[in-house]
Amino acid sequence: MPAGHEGWGAYAPFYDWENARTMGRRDLGFWRQLAAQAGGPVVELGSGTGRLTVPLHRQGIPIVGVDYTAEMLRRVAPRARRSRTTRPRVVRADASRLPLADGAFRLVMAPYGFLQSLLSDVVLSRTIREAHRVLAPGGLFGIDLVPDVPRWRQYTRKVVFFSPEGPRGLPITLRETVRQDREKGLTTFEQEYIEGRGPRKQVTPFTIRFRTLPLPKVAARLERAGFEVEAVLGDYRGGTWDSRADVWLLLARKR
Repeated sequence: MPAGHEGWGAYAPFYDWENARTMGRRDLGFWRQLAAQAGGPVVELGSGTGRLTVPLHRQGIPIVGVDYTAEMLRRVAPRARRSRTTRPRVVRADASRLPLADGAFRLVMAPYGFLQSLLSDVVLSRTIREAHRVLAPGGLFGIDLVPDVPRWRQYTRKVVFFSPEGPRGLPITLRETVRQDREKGLTTFEQEYIEGRGPRKQVTPFTIRFRTLPLPKVAARLERAGFEVEAVLGDYRGGTWDSRADVWLLLARKR
């Protein structure tokens, strides 16, 4: 089984550009409100380039971003400068072995399918236990799952994005291959970013993978780890969950 962090370093130069056209900031308000209500320090798992960490820090929320990929974390400081704020604290670490103190935080965030990038049950269980460890009693663990990962259509080298101007000012094309392994519950995205045209074009290939994590199984894992599931939501406005919801959000309280 490959490690979940593979591929994200090569993806880093394109991550913000692509996400501005897909996810954008539509979940920011949800996490901002949750962090403000927490009343204490916050940890974001899989903080990446600071898409959420920087704006929450700018709001005065004490937050620590944790990510394993150095190439992602190097983009936090430039983002903070563009946002006219100081750089938040970020830590390069494996989420299953957090270099953070016991009981020091009021909220642990796992946004935008982060837990689905953990490709083994062992690592997933360790990460949930680590979230429990660093939370104070009564602290909250917020989890965002992407439900359509196992329903993604399979295709080969499909052009899914084109722009006349990419992150480095060149024409850019994204070709993507999607493969499903139903037995292992894995969805694999093999991507090629092609910058420029003709013989001088630059091709950056990388592969990222996500697991299928059924919501009831995640809830059961949380309960076994010492959490009580407090809410299951179906959108970032707090809407009711059902199996057809675009977003699956779990809020679990440390007992």
